[in-house]
Amino acid sequence: MEQEKRNPVSGRLRNFAKDQRSLSTHAEALFWSQVRAGRLSGHKFKRQVPITPYIVDFLCPSARLIVELDGEPHETAERRKRDAARDAWLRSQDFEIMRFSNEIFLGNPQLALGTVLAAVTRRSAMSPHSERPTR
Repeated sequence: MEQEKRNPVSGRLRNFAKDQRSLSTHAEALFWSQVRAGRLSGHKFKRQVPITPYIVDFLCPSARLIVELDGEPHETAERRKRDAARDAWLRSQDFEIMRFSNEIFLGNPQLALGTVLAAVTRRSAMSPHSERPTR
């Protein structure tokens, strides 16, 4: 429950994240099929995770790495500005954010997944955060 204390999530935000899981894009569904259940070299990911006040597409908690797959709505100037402010706040909370357009990811998913794996590996090696308690 320690995570809940650091990141109190309202019921409204939690329900919205749950609803988003059933509305995934083709790119999000493909990414999830490649990373779920530790399929990316054993690294665990979660999808549509509330990090108050936001919801992130994918999170590797042990590396504090967020992966965002962006579709057409993210291409407007206003949305880019909001995404930049959101990313700055998440970085201030010690998260790294990787963004891929849906088209880039679908065009070469293995290249994108390799880039994500390199970031997860790098951040896991240097991060004191871990999903498993030390004994």
